[in-house]
Amino acid sequence: MSVRKDGITVDGHAGFAEAGKDIVCAGVSALVQGLIRSVESLTSDKIEYEISPGRADIHYGDLSEAGTLLVDSFFIGICQIADEFPDHVRIA
Repeated sequence: MSVRKDGITVDGHAGFAEAGKDIVCAGVSALVQGLIRSVESLTSDKIEYEISPGRADIHYGDLSEAGTLLVDSFFIGICQIADEFPDHVRIA
């Protein structure tokens, strides 16, 4: 996963288990989907995204206080997964 000031890119597969049984991938995917839907539903911030198998590109501009809180919450969750599974999730 790479982090930029204006967005996030999640690329690749966790490789913790086979497709359909990978709890690390499922956790990251849930956080990504939750971030997108939360920013769309709970703020008026502009967010653009493209999701394909093994990849999510999320772009946002200046975030409101609520949008920043949602992104911060996403990072807390991702960092927890990365701490628990460092061989499968890397943040750059």
